Amino acid sequence: MKNLVGACMFGQSGGPTSVINASAAGVFIQALKEKNITAVYGLAHGIKGLLDENFYDMSKEDAKELELLKYTPSSALGSVRYKLVDEKKDDTDYKRILEVFKKYNVRYFFYNGGNDSMDTCNKISKYLQKVGYDCNIIGVPKTIDNDLFGTDHCPGYASAAKYVATTLMEINLDAKVYDKGQVCVVEIMGRHAGWLAAASKLASYKGLGPDLIYLPEVPFCLDKFKKDVKKVMDANGGSCIACVSEGIHDKDGKFIVEKLSESKARDSFGHAQLGGLAIQLADLINAEYGVKVRGIEFSLMQRCAAHLASKVDVEEAYNAGKKAVEAACAGQTDKMVVFKRSSVDGKYACEYELMPLELAANTERKVPVEWITEDGTMLSDDFVDYALPLIQGDAKAPLEDGLPRFAKLKKVQAGKK
Repeated sequence: MKNLVGACMFGQSGGPTSVINASAAGVFIQALKEKNITAVYGLAHGIKGLLDENFYDMSKEDAKELELLKYTPSSALGSVRYKLVDEKKDDTDYKRILEVFKKYNVRYFFYNGGNDSMDTCNKISKYLQKVGYDCNIIGVPKTIDNDLFGTDHCPGYASAAKYVATTLMEINLDAKVYDKGQVCVVEIMGRHAGWLAAASKLASYKGLGPDLIYLPEVPFCLDKFKKDVKKVMDANGGSCIACVSEGIHDKDGKFIVEKLSESKARDSFGHAQLGGLAIQLADLINAEYGVKVRGIEFSLMQRCAAHLASKVDVEEAYNAGKKAVEAACAGQTDKMVVFKRSSVDGKYACEYELMPLELAANTERKVPVEWITEDGTMLSDDFVDYALPLIQGDAKAPLEDGLPRFAKLKKVQAGKK
């Protein structure tokens, strides 16, 4: 659908990252340049802002603040976890979306998020096609989990991976200063795909990483875990550092954190709420061997640590937003921007392509099993070769009084809140 003339809307969804706002900057800065885009709106809290008619006029923002979005973590417009039901079961939300689009003549829609967000984007796209409303829709990828299908990697992953590796190196130096050993269990995000926990291998590449790494790609056995830790302790003066993905599960698919705590809590998408695994496993080791233990959960820090953002990640996230706008204005729709790894003069390079939205919706790309050692406790150097180019360079916010100067948006109301 080429040469559409009208407004564009952009929303952020799902878990924040260090670079999600860099993608927002890419969308806003480019959209404000496009002659066929008559207004640029930023949704408050993603799809909920659309349904509630709550959004901002991004043309009222200072250019400097839009540039600072590149270095500002979290979701500047606010995020949401809201699942659109199948329109065949209930089309209420879809009719409301169409109503708002018509009211503001929205002809371009960009949604920034991971698996569930691409599902939302896909459902809206398919519905608008069904009812014959012309609107070019492009998904902008984002997830520290790095599990979106069809793309070599995802914006947000590299910076989170850099944080994981750096922090593991620092923990390694701290945990081994005493004359008596201790066991550290470090919990890293990752429900079904272990890309983030795998990033701890980068610390091992520098000689300061964990002794054991457990990913959800391989079934986890508590008895084997205790034996693995004891073996490392015996070889290292009582010390051991083990990294675990929050989503490790047993051979029957039950999350270990649920097995240990019997928690039944669920989020709005029906996913089990994870967290607290590191302390539980550390207590297990303490009870078994009577040694000093530390349970460490990286939690929110790993996804919002903009002070360790990868320059490659920031630039690619910005370009993902920019390319989405360019593609939509060129007539593309029902697609998601994806990254293709290439090489220029023997050095890593990234190319930007488009993939049908339906292929990205609710799919997961996991760490190749062949990169995991046979005993399931470490990764090969194949992972290092994959991840190392992605974490290169620094891209930090300017300092003001010694502290980062993040973007400060005016958030001028445009929709009827």
